[in-house]
Amino acid sequence: MTLYRQLLIFTLILFFLLFAGTWFAKLNSTRTFLLDQLESHAQDTATSLGLSISPHILQNDLPAVETMFNAVFDRGYYRIIRFVDIEQNVVVDRTLQVRIDGVPQLFVRLVPLATPRASSLVMSGWNQAGEVVVESHPGYAYKTLWETVVRTTIWFLSMGIIVLVGGGMGLRLLLKPLQRVEHQADSLCKRQYEIQEKVPKTKELRRVVEAMNRMTFKVKDMFDEQARVAERLRKNAYHDSLTGLGNRRYLERQVLTRLDRGDSTVKGAFLLVQIKDLHELNQEKGFQAGDELLQKVSRLLQDETRLVANRAIARLTGGDFGLFLPDVTTEDSGDIAENIVKGLSQVAVEDLTLTDNVGHIGGVIYRRSTNFGQLLSGADTALRASQQEGKNKWTVNQLAEDAETRGQQKWKYILLKALEEGNITLFVQPTVRCDDREKLFHFEVFSRIIDESGKLLSAGMFMPLAERLGLVSSIDRIVLEKAMQTSVDVLGADHLAVNVSPSSLKDDEFRKWVLNALEKLPDSAPKLSFEFAEFSAVQNLELIRSFGSRVQELGHGYGFDHFGQGFSNFGYLKSLRPDYVKIDRAYTDELKTTDSDSHFFIGSLTGVAHSLDILVIAEGVENEEQFNLLQELNLDAIQGYFISKPGPIKSEA
Repeated sequence: MTLYRQLLIFTLILFFLLFAGTWFAKLNSTRTFLLDQLESHAQDTATSLGLSISPHILQNDLPAVETMFNAVFDRGYYRIIRFVDIEQNVVVDRTLQVRIDGVPQLFVRLVPLATPRASSLVMSGWNQAGEVVVESHPGYAYKTLWETVVRTTIWFLSMGIIVLVGGGMGLRLLLKPLQRVEHQADSLCKRQYEIQEKVPKTKELRRVVEAMNRMTFKVKDMFDEQARVAERLRKNAYHDSLTGLGNRRYLERQVLTRLDRGDSTVKGAFLLVQIKDLHELNQEKGFQAGDELLQKVSRLLQDETRLVANRAIARLTGGDFGLFLPDVTTEDSGDIAENIVKGLSQVAVEDLTLTDNVGHIGGVIYRRSTNFGQLLSGADTALRASQQEGKNKWTVNQLAEDAETRGQQKWKYILLKALEEGNITLFVQPTVRCDDREKLFHFEVFSRIIDESGKLLSAGMFMPLAERLGLVSSIDRIVLEKAMQTSVDVLGADHLAVNVSPSSLKDDEFRKWVLNALEKLPDSAPKLSFEFAEFSAVQNLELIRSFGSRVQELGHGYGFDHFGQGFSNFGYLKSLRPDYVKIDRAYTDELKTTDSDSHFFIGSLTGVAHSLDILVIAEGVENEEQFNLLQELNLDAIQGYFISKPGPIKSEA
């Protein structure tokens, strides 16, 4: 029961006790008064009647005596009027049956009135002739008493209603600060830090509100400090403080994570950008001028590659920058390089350099798994070639000629054919609980299409082009339809994680279709978790927030993968509240010992996420050593080849 109801009931009980006490006191006092009145009335009548009939008794005029008795009795205020002679013989007797009109019999029985009887001597000269006995009729007393009780009850009931309504409103007003405290506590449980600006005037309530505000500030500071520690650890290990980009270590880990896998089909480009004469610029114009140039170039590189998913940009050393661009085509890499050198030429116009020869770009296109050293060596060779061509030039070469190279039109044909035929195959990889590898957390879905030769092509190969061609929402819809048609019994799990592009969510028709399909999803289908890459999600926060909230209302969920790949502030987690985050495998790959930077970063990130009730999953777990270290860090689940490789979804028998 709420405090409001308890206080209201307590107030009504007190009012009832006051009413009952007053009611009984009023009843008793009125009853006593009426009895005194009846006794006085009877005595007065007996005395006056005795004196009145004395002369007639002396003359033995009984008819006159009876006439006088009748005159008094007929007034109706008496129950008994009787004249008894000296020998106790009844001479005149008038009796009225007691009938009480307008008064409930129950009241008469519960409130008895012992009607008093009065008497007076009747003299005949100096001798006693008899006695007059008078007993008043109680009907009028009962009627007066009943009317008094009714009026008192009505008055108290009216006051009770006023107390109930007015007291209820008053209590609500008085307890409003406590309701705000309750809401504040609920928000705190949800990691929402609300502060009550309006402090109540009541001393006790003011202390409670002030204490809640202090606690909210304290918890918020604890979360912010956790987030700052995690970000500081990450930036110290992987961040270039001058440009805001990653450092060489960061870039190397990103390349290693995505390319150094012999069983993966990959493609993309790696560009090496070198700023010319940076040392001379520092000596002639000062280090501030050199820093300004580097910052200008870093913004240029980010702007020109903003549409490339999972890109990685780093300042390698001095004036050298590395750009890792997964899944881009040869044409796209050339366009990016051309736009960058045009931007470098514009930097020269702004008089930020010593000459109009600002820098050069060398790059390589890869079509197979490779490593950072090979990419860097190939890009460096191309860089030397571009320097020979003249100022602000670029050169991009093929790193591996042994892999099949498809043009954009060929890819477009493959995608359109796959969409037309619905020829998309789903593979799944299990994610298991970290505390018990036998407990399945969910299956993550990986989509594959089949080319003209029957070869399976991974999503990493065709999704970037699908984004540019505006086909990504069609692909996502087919994948989701197939996932929704899967049975829990056949799948062996009740949750499926499906990667969805934020570009698809920008399509109103796609978004409406997804939500409508989720509402109609049968019980036999698995619950869906929509996964978004962190890099794309932070660029579409409001869209992800509204979609994710609706999905959670429908009993499903959403999360972020490749978490930590970018350098986004962790503060956005407080507003988005995903169900889980998947730590980018670059940090998992580097997890060697408890003294490694990745160990500190993953531990800090886990603390931040858990403080928001967000689960943490490590992806790319490859061996027992990594698994043991992750267990120590209190992660919730793991995913990777150590558990199982992706495989096709089981078909129904």
